[in-house]
Amino acid sequence: MEGVTVLPKLFHGPLQCLSLYSMESLYIRINQAWDDASLTGAPEVLEAIQETLALLDQGKIRVAEPGLGGWTVNEWVKKAILLFFRISKMETIQNGPFEYYDKIPLKKNFAALGVRVVPQALARYGSFIEAGAILMPSYVNIGAYVGSGTMVDTWATVGSCAQIGRNVHLSGGVGIGGVLEPPQAAPVIIEDHAFIGSRCIVVEGVKVGTEAVLGANVVLTQSTHIIDVSGPQPVTYRGEVPPRSVVIPGSFDKSFPAGTFQVPCALIIGTRKESTDKKVSLNDTLREFNVAV
Repeated sequence: MEGVTVLPKLFHGPLQCLSLYSMESLYIRINQAWDDASLTGAPEVLEAIQETLALLDQGKIRVAEPGLGGWTVNEWVKKAILLFFRISKMETIQNGPFEYYDKIPLKKNFAALGVRVVPQALARYGSFIEAGAILMPSYVNIGAYVGSGTMVDTWATVGSCAQIGRNVHLSGGVGIGGVLEPPQAAPVIIEDHAFIGSRCIVVEGVKVGTEAVLGANVVLTQSTHIIDVSGPQPVTYRGEVPPRSVVIPGSFDKSFPAGTFQVPCALIIGTRKESTDKKVSLNDTLREFNVAV
């Protein structure tokens, strides 16, 4: 996918919060256990897996992170998550009157984290929710990252390892896909200040650029034609929505042996104006383009 690279380098952005020795040690042990399953039960490997998940849960490391050259996927962190599944045992999890039976515990201590969590919202251990985020009744899976000021609205889901930026709005019923395998696969990325309308689906590592607006019911996969129709000639993107794009559902004719049929696509109908006041900019955009959200 354009804009997402997978590099063998160890040290990117937030990963530097660890000492080089500690990080290199975690990296080596996780990769050794991944390549040789017989090592998984070794005490030093179990410790490395647990420490990596704790750092992931605290937001000190990320599955993917932005940089000057685009987004980088930290494969070894995804491997640690998969190893965590291997070593974890099924247990009963009691949450008030609700009972669950799973391998991964739920996040706790939201008051200390500064995160507003409405009843029936669930976030798994190993996900990171930054202070100032709001979780309406929703679900955030392991490895996901949710930035400050972001609202995950009612019945929205944030899949495993998905990266959601700051001040994003995931409207009701939005489905953000997850990915764990293969480790090098890029997760879904929603960049800062994006607005994702009701019942949108974004999967297969698609990246939605900064301040982009997706109207209701837009479905984006790696094969979806994302067609900019705002100029004199159509321009087609795949796997990525450019920054500040305003996108609605559409369709185009495609020929099959049985005839020509309408195939779903996404249409870029304009761009959101640059503004220091993102909320005013968004409201103006929705009115100007009459976008259903």
